[in-house]
Amino acid sequence: MIMSKCGYGTLEELLEVITWAQLGIHKKPVGLLNVNGYYNSLLSFIDKAVDEGFVTPDARRIIVSAPTAYELLSKLEVYEPENVTEIKSSWETEQQLEYSAKSEIAR
Repeated sequence: MIMSKCGYGTLEELLEVITWAQLGIHKKPVGLLNVNGYYNSLLSFIDKAVDEGFVTPDARRIIVSAPTAYELLSKLEVYEPENVTEIKSSWETEQQLEYSAKSEIAR
């Protein structure tokens, strides 16, 4: 996902995709096209959340930003996901258990 300027709905989608990466549902980065510093305040907010312990440094690295499309694409091409395998396995197990429980209820 690459974001440029947006409103509330798109911002909500952005945070959802970041959360999915954090949970290990996917291993893709989230790119912010930060033209003229449009996302500086959001990035500062997220950095503050890291400083306060609400967001892990690994989760912070999911977000890749740059002021130009060329620079952003270059950063996205070399992105390496952090350790999400264990989390994904846990999430997949939970989803399978939830599906099994729903199947039992339906019978």
